[in-house]
Amino acid sequence: MRIFQKIHQKLNWSKKRYFVIAFGLLALTYLGSAIYHTYKPLPEGLNFTGKLRHANVQFLADQTYIDAQGKQQQDQKIFKEILKLIDDAQTTIVIDMFLFNKEVGTSTATHQKLTQQLTDALINKKIFYTNIEIKFITDPINSVYGGTLPENYRQLRQGGIDVVETDLASLRASNPTWSGLWYICCQGLGNNAEKGWLANPFGDEKITLRSYFNLFNFKANHRKTITVDTKAGWKTLVTSMNPHDGSSRHSNVALVVEGNTAVDVLKTEQAVALMSKADVSGVVIGEFEAEKNKPQVQVLTEKAILDATLNLINTAKAKENLDLAMFYLSERQIVKALIAAKQRGVNVRVLLDPNKDAFGREKNGIPNRQVASELNDAGVNVRWCNTQGEQCHSKMIIKSNGQQAELILGSANFTARNLKNYNLETDLRVLGSIQDSVFIDAQAYFNTAWSNLDGRNMSVEYAQYADESKFKYVVYRFMEWSGFSTF
Repeated sequence: MRIFQKIHQKLNWSKKRYFVIAFGLLALTYLGSAIYHTYKPLPEGLNFTGKLRHANVQFLADQTYIDAQGKQQQDQKIFKEILKLIDDAQTTIVIDMFLFNKEVGTSTATHQKLTQQLTDALINKKIFYTNIEIKFITDPINSVYGGTLPENYRQLRQGGIDVVETDLASLRASNPTWSGLWYICCQGLGNNAEKGWLANPFGDEKITLRSYFNLFNFKANHRKTITVDTKAGWKTLVTSMNPHDGSSRHSNVALVVEGNTAVDVLKTEQAVALMSKADVSGVVIGEFEAEKNKPQVQVLTEKAILDATLNLINTAKAKENLDLAMFYLSERQIVKALIAAKQRGVNVRVLLDPNKDAFGREKNGIPNRQVASELNDAGVNVRWCNTQGEQCHSKMIIKSNGQQAELILGSANFTARNLKNYNLETDLRVLGSIQDSVFIDAQAYFNTAWSNLDGRNMSVEYAQYADESKFKYVVYRFMEWSGFSTF
């Protein structure tokens, strides 16, 4: 104490000067934390670009539409395929799903109980195949970052299934304004699921302030994959669909692939397990591919999806076709690339969710309506999904000419958070002949939605949800730039 008194006497500084210095040091610490966690090294195994492999690949889609009598109908296939893969599995099931809960928000529509169905399917599989290894990886949003104790977690663990909530702390900061402070003050606080006292934005159970502190980082394991070994070999499904009750009416897309592409997906899940202090194993023997006349499939995660997407768009030539169906479109490089493609003479069509519904709650249209305004002004053809409370949740882009086609499809929205090494994401890239069934089916899905074919009213003209507000456009640009947003 005397040493500090002597230093104070020698310096003869005022209290105000001490305050300014202390404040400056805190500000520098905060700024350093924000910058470091925005650019820090990624955990090993992320931002993965797999090998292009010839493989059997199948396109699947969930379609929600208005029929000729004006009634809403659902034609859903993806969840049925997930259950079939579980049924066919022999020794290993590795699932990574973002939303896995029963919440439906304020929606009064009838929803399928996907979360419980998936829980029961996994537990029953374990009962009849006691030696099977089942790993269920998910995002901590389902427990509101440790603020609740999900019943489905308990059921799975009681059934001998390993539930891994992804540890997001090692991911980069997508919202550095908040995360710069959170990493200094709050990341070690933990949580207490029995001490909640605040309203829960996702359900009825009360949560703690610590849940909100974690939520504001806006980080996510947004992947949606399942990988299994069957009698016919390894299979994987990569999708935009969540096994979440509130999402059960959404339109979605998926790809099912056989062979070593599935093993590549398994490797990417091992990386997620490792960063979450868990383990995902799988015995893989040999290198194998399908016949050379099959399409080529490539696994992409995180920023590798952005790189491949920009390459797909930027290499599109005049008179080629470029079709995009997307839940969220906001990433500036992609927006500019689409406009440039249109200016080169590429036939560009963009089908977007109007961003008006979120589980019974009304949204303000940001970011899609602002991006759509920009695209429309540049001459790009834009239409909206004709949603009636559900979401047009597909995430795919397809390029084609008279002979060849290229498709990118999976979990990633085309936003900065989804594509720039912040969220965890998995997409598949497919290359091949336009006559391959995967491209025929994917193109038919898009064309049906775009042109309302087969008596399915699935889209409306741009004018129906056009929003030319300059203020909202500025808000969108700020949210995309700062990361202070939910998209």
